[in-house]
Amino acid sequence: GDRPYFHSLVLDCAEPRKNADFYAELLAYEVVYADDEWVTIAGPGPMLSFRSPPTTRDDVADNDVPQQMHVDFFVSDIVTAHERVSTWAVAPSIRRPADAEPERGFRVYVDPAGHTFCLCRRSKTAW
Repeated sequence: GDRPYFHSLVLDCAEPRKNADFYAELLAYEVVYADDEWVTIAGPGPMLSFRSPPTTRDDVADNDVPQQMHVDFFVSDIVTAHERVSTWAVAPSIRRPADAEPERGFRVYVDPAGHTFCLCRRSKTAW
């Protein structure tokens, strides 16, 4: 059909391989493509790609703001997921907003390139 489907998410970062390795470990994905400027990982969900920021902004429609990205991941066991993320050389920035905790429940972390990502519960009763 003509309906788009989610294929891949691309994140700009100074060290594509370092960030790809981080997310490959987090998600149990594998590197499926890599060159000096672009690395793609794949697994059971959508692919993630990491690229060196372009030297020109021609590929971003009249936007002076650098590209950024925030990724959310569902987890069924926040304690185990938190321990796993915290063992890597990435300092987590853990926040659980008081107003969001009962409804959504999430914790915010920072990846090696400085992008934030969240570990989230699937429902109000998860965790």
